[in-house]
Formats: sequence, structure tokens, C-alpha cells
Amino acid sequence: MTRTSLTENLTPIAACAHVTGAFFLNGVAVLALGDGTALRLEQGGERRVELHKDAAILVATRAGERLVTGGDDGRVVAMDSQGSVEEFSREDGKWIDALAGRGDSSLAWSSGRHVVARDAQGALHHFSAPSSVRGLAYAPKGYRLAIAHYNGVTLWFPNAAAAPEVLSWKGSHLDVSFSPDGRFLVTSMQENALHGWRLADKRDMRMSGYPAKTRSFSWSSDGHWLATSGAEACIVWPFKDKDGPMKKPPRECGVRSAKVSRVAFHPKTLVVAIGYEDGWVLLCRLTDAAEILVRKPLSEGHDPVAALAWDDDGRRLMFGTSDGNAGVVAMP
Repeated sequence: MTRTSLTENLTPIAACAHVTGAFFLNGVAVLALGDGTALRLEQGGERRVELHKDAAILVATRAGERLVTGGDDGRVVAMDSQGSVEEFSREDGKWIDALAGRGDSSLAWSSGRHVVARDAQGALHHFSAPSSVRGLAYAPKGYRLAIAHYNGVTLWFPNAAAAPEVLSWKGSHLDVSFSPDGRFLVTSMQENALHGWRLADKRDMRMSGYPAKTRSFSWSSDGHWLATSGAEACIVWPFKDKDGPMKKPPRECGVRSAKVSRVAFHPKTLVVAIGYEDGWVLLCRLTDAAEILVRKPLSEGHDPVAALAWDDDGRRLMFGTSDGNAGVVAMP
């Protein structure tokens, strides 16, 4: 397939450490790095901010206009768009395993079975999951948190006295995500598959056939499509109809000889950014399967794309790799 290219629009960045996450905060491009720092790409140049001294950033998320990171030092730290740093939690001797953030600055984190939800006013609420927590996600409507663990997902209202609701399915559930309209909940699983529930009636949905684990998924802005990693193409499942992907085949975008490691839908259009284990980055348009090359590494080999992020307007795409390479691409 012939591919057009945006490589001339790429500004390379020497992150010099594993890129844990990529974010835009009030338009400022920020990378959360495995060496415990955040790299800010400001108008005056690059600035590194220490968030976790002598510790690694394991997980990162965006909560409002703040970058929030969790480290192997047991700390949860936030940095705002100006670079100011605030510590939210410290649990010495523990690791922060999962994070989730909301647009109103609400935040949740977990360590082992312990989950903490911090609302927009700063109040803390605690929950003990049935087993170690691997993934967290806020519902798009209402203050509700999905907690992925062994044998299912718990749905918890941190500010309410109502008993948590459990969605059961045997196996180890990893990442978790709500559809933008709140109709579906999907988890990645240890055994190279996705599992989902239609929340109205708790109907189970099984999405299998992956050669590797799915550790990245992204919803289209209209909620009709779910892009996923874990194969030698971006696998995109249909969720427009009431039954979601059941009895419907997925679409494949960006088929290559390397596995997809990260995916990120454009915030406004049916274009998905695809990062691969060999460092390639492509854009694929769902309407006609057209592909645009964003990044091809200088040397072919092992440079897995570990993070992808669009800015809020979809005018810039940022990527970062496990080997410490990164870049920002401006859309024409």
C-alpha cells in the first residue's frame, strides 16, 4: 500500500528515558519519563522537572490540566501546566499500580488491593478490592469508578453509601475503559483477549483472537469504534449498535509485520494514530483506510512506541518510545 508522509512535520525529542506517558496540558507538551522526571516542551526550550527522586514513574495520567504520576516510591505526584509540583500521597515501600483522572481534576490511584479516590474538592475516599487492582477508569457521567481485578470489575461510587456493583468474569483483568456514552465497559485480559459488558443488562461480550496482550485501547470521539493493540494491525471493534461487537467482525488498520503497541483516536475525526513495536507511527483513516506515515525510525529494530497523545484540537500528535525517543508532529 502506498503511504503518504508527515515525517517532514516531525520535531524529534531526546527524552533519554523510557516514556511512560505523553500529555498536553493547556497546550504544553509533556512527557512522563521512567527516570522520575517530566519533560516539558516550552516555547523557550525543554525543561525537566523532578517528580520522583531516585524512583521510576510507573503510571501517569491527566487529571484536568495536571499531569499525575505514580512511582515505585509509593508516591502520587501532580504537576500543573506551569510546572508546579504537589504531592498527593506517599506510601513508603509500596508501588502505585494504576491511576485514573477526570476533567474536573478528580483522581484515583491504587496500590495492591487499596484504592483511593480524591474528588475535585480534595476529599479522599478509600476502598479495598477483592484482589490486586490492575486498572482504574472513571465513568463519563457521574462520579463512578471502575476497578479491574482478578475475576472481574467492581463499580464503585466513592461519594455514595451504595454497595459497589461487581461485574464477574473469570480471569485476570488488566486495563479497563468505559465507552464515551457510558453504555459499555471493556477490559483487557491476561490471556490475549478483551472482555466487555453492556452495562444496561450486564451482558457479557468476548473479543478474542489476539496473538499478544492488548495493553492499549482508544475510543473514537463518537463512541462507535474501539481501537486496540496486540496484533500486527490496529484491531477496531464496532460499538455503534446496541449489541456492540457481538457477531460483527472487527476492522484492521495499518497492517504491518510488527505488532501494534499503542493506539490513539483523533479527538474529533475517525483517524487513529498507531504506534508499533519497531518504532513506526502511522495514521489511518477509518472511512477509506488511507494511511499516512508519521515516523519511521532511523534504524529498523526494537524501539517500541510506549505513548501516544493528541492535543485537544487534534492539531498535534506526540509519541514516545521505550528507548527514550520521542517527537511531536504538527498536522497540516
